[in-house]
Amino acid sequence: MSAPSTEPSQDGWLSPPPDDEEETHEPALVIAWSYAEPARMGEIAFLPARSRPALLGRGLESEGDRAPRLRFIRHRPSGEKPTPPLGGTGLSRAQLLVTSEDDSIVCERVGRCAMLVNSAPVDHAVVRSGDVIFLENELILLCVSRPRSRVARPLVVSPAPFGEADAHGLVGESPAAWALRERIAFLGPREPHVLILGESGTGKEIVARALHTASPRARRPFLSRNAATFPPGLIDAELFGNARNYPNPGLAERPGLLGEAHGTTLFLDEIGEMPPELQAHLLRVLDRGGEYQRLGDSTVRTTDVRLIAATNRSITALKHDFLARLQLTVHVPGLDARREDIPLLTRHLLRRMAAKDPGIAERFFSSPTAAGEPRMSPLLTTELLRHSYTTNVRELESLLWTAIAGSARNFLDLTPEVRSRFSAAAPPSAERTGPLTAEEIQACLARCDGSVSRAYKELGLSSRDALYRLLKKHGLSPKADPGAR
Repeated sequence: MSAPSTEPSQDGWLSPPPDDEEETHEPALVIAWSYAEPARMGEIAFLPARSRPALLGRGLESEGDRAPRLRFIRHRPSGEKPTPPLGGTGLSRAQLLVTSEDDSIVCERVGRCAMLVNSAPVDHAVVRSGDVIFLENELILLCVSRPRSRVARPLVVSPAPFGEADAHGLVGESPAAWALRERIAFLGPREPHVLILGESGTGKEIVARALHTASPRARRPFLSRNAATFPPGLIDAELFGNARNYPNPGLAERPGLLGEAHGTTLFLDEIGEMPPELQAHLLRVLDRGGEYQRLGDSTVRTTDVRLIAATNRSITALKHDFLARLQLTVHVPGLDARREDIPLLTRHLLRRMAAKDPGIAERFFSSPTAAGEPRMSPLLTTELLRHSYTTNVRELESLLWTAIAGSARNFLDLTPEVRSRFSAAAPPSAERTGPLTAEEIQACLARCDGSVSRAYKELGLSSRDALYRLLKKHGLSPKADPGAR
């Protein structure tokens, strides 16, 4: 068998070698902010093999370098695209000496830029996934854990330029973001009904619309309704419609949501808020025949509808026979699972705001249009990366509006109002007599139904990866997260 090609394709992307083994996660560094090169957000550098140092700094390699130079790439499941050496005159040619050690990276400052790790000034540090390195006024790096290569699955949607929103409106270059795209590409053309699971503010409706767009039903309008708003006494009329003059004389005939959704997709958000007895009203129409009756009508009708339901609650909130009819499941990750996407999402949200408000573009963008790069304080970026989000992208957008309202200069600043919101959201630092025990971790996972996304926050840990490290240390494994089916 010939060796895999490492020649770039016409678009400049290098195809990865065949991946026949289980994915192995490696510590790596992602650019989260750059003063000199803001468009490089999202690029990643994988370190050499364990215990072999590499040099992070400005410019090309030279004979006097103490170690091979760390190179950043644009990394996707389909391959990787090399990028130029780091620029910016404020960064030393030899700035950091970095070494991979198991699931961590040892960083030694050897250049002129001061180094802060999680906002604390240091010259030497061991960083793990979720830690933030700030090379003062020049560069912010986020430590992540990521597989170097993985099997690329075919996508229906054409990939957007690196870091930009795709045709479905999804933003992100993290493995979690690409796994979501691949899941949508697989589920979209299929016929079975779908359940979307995810925390509040993760973009479940965007995913529902993407599933519709990727389906043969895309030629018809997408119908959406919040299931929590169905009045208990009127749900049959809302869903199934009514015959003319029923229940009162003079009432017009109504097709109901299921009649309107014939041949297309019906999205019911917050389905977990619908009481089980109301969920039972949908059982028959969700079966293969799609049978239902309008109120006051003896005729049995059929509808060809695909239901997509979404909830931020546990699947235990759903009636078991209703859940059984939602045969396909997609889990929308929260920001804790894709922290490297926060700077890209921030730029996307700010551009969307600026497109509607020229004043924002004029004050906070590098060009007078919303297509440029937003000017942001590195301190604000650091805190956005470290913040523990409750309502995810919705909360991120709210924080950005707070920064816009309070920033007195021509860049988004870490204003007192934003700082107070970060402080208010920080978990209390309870006194501990020692590290978390296996029993404490198991008890927390049981309370959280096996959800690592919920448990790490309750335990006061910085990220899901921190909890996974403790699980590995204690020889534990979480119960299957219901949302990961």
